[in-house]
Amino acid sequence: MSIKKQYLKSKTVCKVTFTLPKDMAMSAENVYLVGDFNGWNPEANPMKRRKDGAFDITVNLEKDREYQFKYLLNGHIWENDDSADRYVRSPYGDTDNSVVAV
Repeated sequence: MSIKKQYLKSKTVCKVTFTLPKDMAMSAENVYLVGDFNGWNPEANPMKRRKDGAFDITVNLEKDREYQFKYLLNGHIWENDDSADRYVRSPYGDTDNSVVAV
């Protein structure tokens, strides 16, 4: 997994590209990026499948903030990002959420 941050000098946002590699996506038909930046809406940010089998998406996030997120595979499998900046305990269940700081 990877998270690539591109800071824009003239804007208050950072372009963040989230990538879920093929081996982590397993045989997923669809993957969504879900987090507090989209109200945890499981359909707001569909990721695109690349030719190599990985999934990725680029979103603009406001700078100087931290965002919790997870990947949702096939509508029922939740995955964290092993390249997240840190993890925090989720208020739902016995699990953690990934955090990206921009």
